[in-house]
Amino acid sequence: MQKYLYLFRGGDARMAEMSPAEVEAHMDEWRVWMEGLAEKGQLIDGLPLKAEGKQVSKGGSVVTDGPFAEGAEIVGGYLMVNATSLEEATEMSKGCPILDAEDGHIEVRGIADM
Repeated sequence: MQKYLYLFRGGDARMAEMSPAEVEAHMDEWRVWMEGLAEKGQLIDGLPLKAEGKQVSKGGSVVTDGPFAEGAEIVGGYLMVNATSLEEATEMSKGCPILDAEDGHIEVRGIADM
């Protein structure tokens, strides 16, 4: 098995428009999807990210507030998963609830061994 990283982008605008009951139902969809990965031994770790942050550049001499990407480009969370190939990891990602959002997408990347 190899390790892969899912970077989740988008979906925030949709969440902001949901009622509390809709948010709860949506979070249940995430829970069910992640439990399915865990039951198959595919889920390693994953969490949502907070909106605030810092960017560090120019050898550490410049520190600015926030992620300055467009809304749909901001990384909102991640998962690490086990899969036999990039193709399998990509196929596994297709059940993720973020893909129900018009601007929701997942970047699937292999994690290099060090």
